[in-house]
This record gives sequence, C-alpha cells and structure tokens, in this order.
Amino acid sequence: MIFDAIEFAAKAHSGQFRKGTKIPYIVHPLGVAKILIEHDCPEEIVVAGILHDTVEDSTVTIDDIRQSFGEKVAWLVQAASEPDKPDTWENRKRHTIEFLKTAPVDVLLVSLADKLDNIRAIRQDYEKLGDALWPRFHRPKDSQMWYYRALVDAFARRVKDGLDVSITKVFKAEVEKVFGGHDAAKEQKVP
Repeated sequence: MIFDAIEFAAKAHSGQFRKGTKIPYIVHPLGVAKILIEHDCPEEIVVAGILHDTVEDSTVTIDDIRQSFGEKVAWLVQAASEPDKPDTWENRKRHTIEFLKTAPVDVLLVSLADKLDNIRAIRQDYEKLGDALWPRFHRPKDSQMWYYRALVDAFARRVKDGLDVSITKVFKAEVEKVFGGHDAAKEQKVP
C-alpha cells in the first residue's frame, strides 16, 4: 500500500514545487513518510502521511482516497487537512492548534511528522538565506514563530496521551534552531 500511495501522491503533486524552491513537492510527503516509518508507525498512518496534502493541494478528493486506500486512511487524511482553505491564514492555524489539543493520536502522528518535515525544510533554507527566506511565506517571521511555537506547546501537552516523545523532542529542537528558545512565561499572542 505504501508504494501505491507514493505513486498516487506523485501523480497528484505532479508539476508542484516546495514553496519558493525548485524542489518537487513529492519530496515533502516522502519526508513525512520517512519520519513515520522510522518511528515504527503502522502502514495506514504512513500512507496517510504520504497522502496528507493531496486533498488540500490537488484535485484529489476524500472519496478518491477512500476508494483507493480505505476508510481509515481517508479519515486520517481528512483529519490532517485544513478544513476551510479560503479562510484567513490566522484562522486556519488557530483551528489546527485547537484541533490538535483533542485529536486522536494517529492524527497527531501524521500532523507532527508533517510539521517536523516542514520545519526542517525551513531551517535548512534559513541557514542558507537568513531573513531573506520569510517573504516566500504568506505571513512574516513573527507569525510563523507564533504558529510553530504554539505547535510545540500543543504537541508537548499530548505526549502524556501517547504521542511519540522522541518525534516531539526533535520537532521542538528544530523550532528552537529556527526561532530561538521558547520562554513559556512570554506566551506569544496570535498575530
């Protein structure tokens, strides 16, 4: 099923590139899958990781996912997708953070692997470009910092519910490399 998902996602993301780069978009879902595989996640979670952006960023529908990969994978992909793409960036990110507070652990794993792969790519580009990186995003560095630090807090709170501790620690370390340490006493306000 993993190889079928890779083929499916490669077709769905054909012609797409990572934001502001010449890197084919399929590299991201494969990075997410790699993280999930390295942490011994079940096949359906890995497949959902590979397919997590197909509904948001292509013409693929949840029904297409359900027909090709089954109900659980479709449910995981739908849960990991932002619900209202036309809404503002801030509202979509607030929704994600609130959702993660109570999301099932399987959904958290897909989301955490997605966010970890994203922040790794940001860190790598930031090391090369410095602050020239931030204009490629829809929101500036301070907004990105708010979002990623809020994600760190949301994932850290869920570790006691069974979320993988090691992935959570790696995610936090990557966020700190990009945005510096996080002082919980100085909570960031939503931009």
